Amino acid sequence: MKTVVLYGEKMNYDKLLDFSILSEEVDVYDDADETKLLERIKDADVLITKENPVTAEMLKEFPERLKLIIEAGTGYNNIDTAAAREKGITVCNVPAYSSESVREMAILFILMLSSSMHKQVVMLNNGDKSNFSRYLSVPHNEVYQKTLGIIGEGRIGSIVIDSALHLGMKVLVYSRTVKPDREGVRHVSLDELLKESDYVSLHCPLTPQTHHIIDEEALDKMKKEAFLINTSRGPLIDEKALIKALQEKTIAGAALDVQEVEPLSEDSPLFELDNVILTPHIGWKALETRKRMVSIVKDNIEAYRKGEPINVVN
Repeated sequence: MKTVVLYGEKMNYDKLLDFSILSEEVDVYDDADETKLLERIKDADVLITKENPVTAEMLKEFPERLKLIIEAGTGYNNIDTAAAREKGITVCNVPAYSSESVREMAILFILMLSSSMHKQVVMLNNGDKSNFSRYLSVPHNEVYQKTLGIIGEGRIGSIVIDSALHLGMKVLVYSRTVKPDREGVRHVSLDELLKESDYVSLHCPLTPQTHHIIDEEALDKMKKEAFLINTSRGPLIDEKALIKALQEKTIAGAALDVQEVEPLSEDSPLFELDNVILTPHIGWKALETRKRMVSIVKDNIEAYRKGEPINVVN
């Protein structure tokens, strides 16, 4: 069996992953050049993608022997799964491989925002040591007894809730699937969550229903002192509306590991705002997380070969 891996450099930027474990023959390409795709996969049985588009038009040209596509991540909205099914191609994803890492990222953002850690680091980098010689000149708050609003109560949302409860936070949840309330956790409407939360953290998949779930109207409902956190998918937020809210200080700030278009344009106003923390979609990039990802991709391939496919999304 031959496996072709696209965007290898994106997953293996530090050269610490071993893709050779996936099958007898593995070709790894650092990019996902669409003009070279058909040549690269002409004798492949398995294709590994990483957020690169696989459209219905592209699938029409795929060789008949290619019967398995694996998205090396949780989200698979980059693949036309219905068109793949029509062509007899099984599509799998890699669920829950980055849950712990993304949980840590979301909690880190909450703590950094509450303590103004980011602002203090920026001050030091700019040579401003005044916080050491006079009273603290930036806000410094506890998260204890603050209210965290969680949008999406899947695997990651659920474990972020657990961590928030350990920090003594109160939690409001808005989710497609409503679970029973428990001590410290209430399920509410989106409007109530936005109005009552001190921190709003996004943990839902990107679908037509959740696209721009945080728009200008939603931002207007948030407290002026509230913070927005996104470690899920960039297009969940209307970025133009968010920039306006941050510029006008209608919310206190935001922490974004994902952006509406990635990579973020170098002239984006987000880079210049002092009330936003930006990271380049690193929630899934911890070494342990990426090794787990490769291991689950291998499990997907082996299960498919046995005629018992797992993690099928189409």
